[in-house]
Amino acid sequence: MDSLTQALLGASLQGSLLGRWQGRKALLYGAALASLPDLDVLLDFGDAVANMTQHRGFSHSLPVLAGVSLLLAWLVRRWRPHPGYSGRRLLACISLILFTHVLLDAFTSYGTQLFWPLATPPVAWSTIFIIDPLYSLPLLLAALAGLAAGRGRILQRGSLLALLLSTLYLGFTVAGKQMAEQRVGPELARQGIAAEAVFSAPTPFNSLLWRVVILEGADYHEALVGWLDPQPPQLHRIERGSALAAALAGSPQHQRLLWFTGGFLRYDQLGNQLVVTDLRLGMTGFHPFRFSLAEHQGAAWQLLPTSQRWPAERGDWQRLHSLWQRIWQPQAEIPLPAWAAELRRLQTQTPRQLDTRSGAN
Repeated sequence: MDSLTQALLGASLQGSLLGRWQGRKALLYGAALASLPDLDVLLDFGDAVANMTQHRGFSHSLPVLAGVSLLLAWLVRRWRPHPGYSGRRLLACISLILFTHVLLDAFTSYGTQLFWPLATPPVAWSTIFIIDPLYSLPLLLAALAGLAAGRGRILQRGSLLALLLSTLYLGFTVAGKQMAEQRVGPELARQGIAAEAVFSAPTPFNSLLWRVVILEGADYHEALVGWLDPQPPQLHRIERGSALAAALAGSPQHQRLLWFTGGFLRYDQLGNQLVVTDLRLGMTGFHPFRFSLAEHQGAAWQLLPTSQRWPAERGDWQRLHSLWQRIWQPQAEIPLPAWAAELRRLQTQTPRQLDTRSGAN
């Protein structure tokens, strides 16, 4: 989830548990503590794929954060004890702030390694977009009201109310995901599509319109499903370029991406580069995580020793407006195949314009 929302969630939790004694400071302490797991984004693992797949790793591990919670609670009780609340309440507050940070991240599509160092696949329940104003707004209003009031009990009650509203909204996003996949299921059966895997996630900044991706051999299908849709979803077949994957048989970066994404990858030859795209994140045709893993030399592909981040666009306001109209007007046409074709627009970029950076919270 975005850094601001994580800070607001931490502020609301500490305000509800310790605001009675700490007042406004509870909001500041909680916001700072909630930002701690995302400091791993400052680390450079030396490779674009590594930077993406190591993020939300050790710093988002529940076992690691359990130990960090115990250590922080012990340090605070030793150096800054407060007679108004117990060590158990302090430990509960710190643990909840750190644990809810990583659990909220697991509700997004990115992938959170909750059980690091175990080699289990990242958890990505993908029920909420990485930025969702309806989730964040109650937390923001409660923080502003708490800062203005400053009094413990008012701050505490406002924080509790905000947490209740945001949690109810998060439950609504879970229901939306179930709705989208249930509506797509009969259409897959009707068309005789043997789905190898199904992925669904909300479209940007909302939970009313959902994007569903279905893998089938060398192709994948995409559909938009909204709460207000009266008709079965329309499936769009898009070429995945999976034949190119054979050239990456010896690539550890490719294996890492397969593990991290659950196989939801697309392959494109752009100039002399073999570019792999994570289909889960972003929106059709505008996926932020694309990597150059091989280069065509002579008559064969040569694996790159270090993966590089391929330039990608994130769409524009016109497309966001089209999606917004699609929520309320199910008959509105969204040209998903045409949007997907725009993945090839940057094929004139040169390797000098690539980088190894990654970025997501």
